[in-house]
Amino acid sequence: MRKVTLGESGPTVSAIGLGCMGMSALYGPRPEEAQSIRTIHRALDLDIDVIDTSASYGDGHNEQLIAKAIHDRRDRVFLCTKFGIRRDNGPMRIDSSPDWARKSCDKSLQRLGVDHIDLFYLHRRNPDVPTEDTIAAMAELVAAGKVRHLGLSEVNAQTLRQAHAVHPLAALQTEYSLLSRDVEDEILPTCRELDITLVAYSPISRALLTGEITTDTAFGDDDLRSGNPRFSGGNRAANLALVDRLRALAGEMGVTPAQLALAWLLERGTVPIPGTTKVRHLEDNAAAATLTLTSEQIQHIADLMPTNAVRGERLSDAAARWVGK
Repeated sequence: MRKVTLGESGPTVSAIGLGCMGMSALYGPRPEEAQSIRTIHRALDLDIDVIDTSASYGDGHNEQLIAKAIHDRRDRVFLCTKFGIRRDNGPMRIDSSPDWARKSCDKSLQRLGVDHIDLFYLHRRNPDVPTEDTIAAMAELVAAGKVRHLGLSEVNAQTLRQAHAVHPLAALQTEYSLLSRDVEDEILPTCRELDITLVAYSPISRALLTGEITTDTAFGDDDLRSGNPRFSGGNRAANLALVDRLRALAGEMGVTPAQLALAWLLERGTVPIPGTTKVRHLEDNAAAATLTLTSEQIQHIADLMPTNAVRGERLSDAAARWVGK
């Protein structure tokens, strides 16, 4: 597995990570625990060490699952978790207060069964709480040895600058894929200027870019794609036509569409963290790190899927109200 450095002089980690959210929530019925643990173990066997979770995934279930998977493999894991989205078995709310940063960190450490978190993200920001106050509290966790590195998720460029001025950030996690490229306007240039690594979640666009979803694919009410604008009838058909272009090129190159989409992100200097619960998908994703694209191929791939051709917003209205703060 290819290795990269997070931030200006941060840790060396795998170029591709594993997003674990779907093992606990939001993508249909929860898979068998044994299956998810096998997938995590296979990731580590493939030298994928970036394991990404959040306190909010399944109201703590995901962190507890990961604890079972890594308890005898902790030294092989770069463990990333997040705080700020609270459900507490009820409606979602955003709590980025300094007090909750401290409490949530302690709760995550307990659920994960570890003595430190390698990368601790603010998952979402409540704009009523000053960024500087939140980051100062997170910096206290670094000083206490509970956290090694800090990151933010889905914030705007101004917030990123304000936070980085309080304590150096290793990473910014946000959605980035061939179908979601708005970060290229401000966020990605700011990350490069400040030497903050962009960690790309949903890098295969919630499986749209696998080429396996069709206009007839059905999603249950417990799958977030059932309410996502890009998966609605007319929008889905238009977006699948874009995916067909990528699939055709991937076929010519002898790779899968997902591998090509991930390789494109790798060449953009990001760390994609595709989520999966299945070993076969994990292995397919990991193979993207072996691909090398020329500058002409990188541009050609982008040209095949122009941003103005994508139909539908990337998030539902309820989810979008908390991004870019």
